[in-house]
Amino acid sequence: MTQPTIAYFSMEIGLEPGLPTYAGGLGILAGDTIRSAADLKVPLVAITLLHGKGYFYQRLDPTGWQLEEPAQWAIDDYLTEMPQRVAVTLEGRTVQLRCWRYEARGVTGHVVPVYFLDSDLPENSEYDRTLTHHLYGGDKRYRLCQEVILGIGGVRMLRALEYPNIMRFHMNEGHAALLTLELLDEHARNQGRTAVNREDVEAVRRQCVFTTHTAVPAGHDQFDLNLVRQVVGHHEVLLDWQSVLVHDGLFNMTYLALNLSRYVNGVSKEHGEVSRLMFAHYTVDCITNGVHAATWVSEPFQRLFDQYIRDWRRDNFSLRYALSIPKSQVWEAHMTAKKQLIQYVNHETNAGMDVDILTIGFARRAASYKRGDLLFDDPDRLRSIAAEAGPFQVIYAGKAHPQDQLGKELIKRIIQAGESLRPQIRIVYLQNYDMDLGKLITSGVDLWLNTPEVPQEASGTSGMKAAVNGVPSFSVLDGWWIEGHIEGVTGWSIGRDHTALAEPSDRKRDANSLYEKLENIIIPKFYSDRDGYLDVMRHSIGLNGSFFNTQRMVQQYVLNAYFGA
Repeated sequence: MTQPTIAYFSMEIGLEPGLPTYAGGLGILAGDTIRSAADLKVPLVAITLLHGKGYFYQRLDPTGWQLEEPAQWAIDDYLTEMPQRVAVTLEGRTVQLRCWRYEARGVTGHVVPVYFLDSDLPENSEYDRTLTHHLYGGDKRYRLCQEVILGIGGVRMLRALEYPNIMRFHMNEGHAALLTLELLDEHARNQGRTAVNREDVEAVRRQCVFTTHTAVPAGHDQFDLNLVRQVVGHHEVLLDWQSVLVHDGLFNMTYLALNLSRYVNGVSKEHGEVSRLMFAHYTVDCITNGVHAATWVSEPFQRLFDQYIRDWRRDNFSLRYALSIPKSQVWEAHMTAKKQLIQYVNHETNAGMDVDILTIGFARRAASYKRGDLLFDDPDRLRSIAAEAGPFQVIYAGKAHPQDQLGKELIKRIIQAGESLRPQIRIVYLQNYDMDLGKLITSGVDLWLNTPEVPQEASGTSGMKAAVNGVPSFSVLDGWWIEGHIEGVTGWSIGRDHTALAEPSDRKRDANSLYEKLENIIIPKFYSDRDGYLDVMRHSIGLNGSFFNTQRMVQQYVLNAYFGA
């Protein structure tokens, strides 16, 4: 008997730096999930789109404005073309699809295959050949065509690849929700019918799992019904099951997934609460995100863990024993990682950063709600803190979506603020943030800064990457940090000291809190109480690194979502 399989669908997946098939946290999480599934021998297969032109290469002009260029990559250097072909119908046209295979190999040797769908075939029209070129590119029509390819084309490709015994279909965000339409059609056909009925709906619901990552209503994909009918066609399900497909007069991918999933979860405890408020008539569980520890732990800390916690790759929970690693060796590993980062920064920017100065990191997707410029609300106060409490320097990185003008303006403000604060405070914004740079920054800084507007941070994983490298977080209490924060033990909070969802962010209060703790607690501890700072570093690994990892997360999906009741 063929082993039951979990089919994992995600619009973006970050597997390695040479594959620019991810935009940010959603794709990195998907890649980490796949790696942990391979480590744990979970019978999983993943489906995504090829994004043959890559998610863009970022350049910053002299004014600090972001420019985008295609991210060129050699597909066949990383992926193997498969012989299978399937087709989907878009606007009445038949669009042929192929796929490319990538193998994620776990610590035990178990392989999780990842299939990248590709429409760039000679038999397709010029427009259709571009549909798998750009991640989150184009207009609504382009995006909907991509989601047909991912959802409907993905199911068809899995059948062509002979995965007959798929037990669960896991939709990582609503982009893949159209897979439910294909499953409805399949089930009706298998019962000898052409029309979908309630039995088919219930059967599909039993097969599907949905993870929502978005705490902002505008972040959920929705399309005009006329556009859907034009692209998808006058699909029988569209006509007869509008209660399942339509919300507030729009074809809403999130509600489609909600209505046709047996299990729904948010990605942190707080995000679960937020989602239950947003989707009041649905049962929404929570499984807090994590990171793949073996991927994100820097080389110096890998050597240290290999010496003191030999089985940490197979058993991430054993990282709790980091509390017993000698502080001197933790500091030595940290300084090795920090020197690598500072050397890179000075080579790329000529900033003259000093390895002995407290270094703060902020590397996220550049979106306005993340408030990357909160640090600069009072430049005079910052100068005073640097002069009187002790020097510090700041490293920024992150891409704004090409169509996000507010995100681009945010980058420009940060760069201009940094220039105005020289020479008292050295601040750099590194170009073309990717997996390699993310690992270098999260492992090499002394303090991880995170300043989202509450409650819009569904989870966040950058601080988790810092934690497995012994870097404490200094963050607004939102997303995962509500669970990971113990004041003065794993890091420090900014702003509110409780978790009332009804309380909105107060920018002035948050900025004042940031300045107060930086001046009176963090800088003095770093320079005058190194032993105490190392306690916080070890607790970041021992408490947060041992829990906020995808090994624990995947185990929860297996128990609660895949094989649970």
